[in-house]
Amino acid sequence: MAELLSLDHVDVCYGDIQVVWDCSLQVSQGEIVALFGGNGAGKTTLLRASSGLIRPNAGRIRFDGQEVTMLEAHEFPERGLTHVPEGRHVFAQMTVQENLDMGGYAHRVRSRRRQRMEAVFELFPVLRERRSTPAGVLSGGQQQMLALGRGLMADPKLLLLDEPSLGLAPAIVATLFETIVRIRALGVTVLIVEQNVWESMAIADRYYLIASGRIVSTDVPGKLREDPEFKRAYLGV
Repeated sequence: MAELLSLDHVDVCYGDIQVVWDCSLQVSQGEIVALFGGNGAGKTTLLRASSGLIRPNAGRIRFDGQEVTMLEAHEFPERGLTHVPEGRHVFAQMTVQENLDMGGYAHRVRSRRRQRMEAVFELFPVLRERRSTPAGVLSGGQQQMLALGRGLMADPKLLLLDEPSLGLAPAIVATLFETIVRIRALGVTVLIVEQNVWESMAIADRYYLIASGRIVSTDVPGKLREDPEFKRAYLGV
């Protein structure tokens, strides 16, 4: 499989405080890759660096064969990389349809906005039913569907998902992970940060584990339970 995203020896600082050290990871086209770690381990920071929201202090980031380390965040959707952040961040006073329209602003998809919206409605029928409803009155699960749909409006090659199941009821979480598999089947590669480890492992092809700002292990899902770094980070053994 062709490599789609590559982080090579990336360092990230917030001011004078370094939070990520020498991190390298790769995501190949068609994969679902999970990134695990405890609170404050550096997961969200790596996603933010990957989508241009923060700039690495060292290292290199490549996307779809091109160097993107110094690009601004608004340039990434034009290249096919979309970031769905933690917390959904829907525009509460805007309707569902207006929120989706905001996701289709990239020049490369503007002419296909109607087709993209139909594809989102097919994936999330409840959004079609509530297309005229202000996003702020949707349930948490529906807001997460909207956040995902807004990300898909940009017709991404790679979708970065940061804690998409956060705060959702267990039944909704199960549906969410099924939907991520369906998104991959549409040809979208996924890099997901999640605290729901076992649910993520059921759909992921590979995982990376980050602890104290460093990637400490990577393997296929079946090896996770025996991963000594995982036991140390999550089980304290």
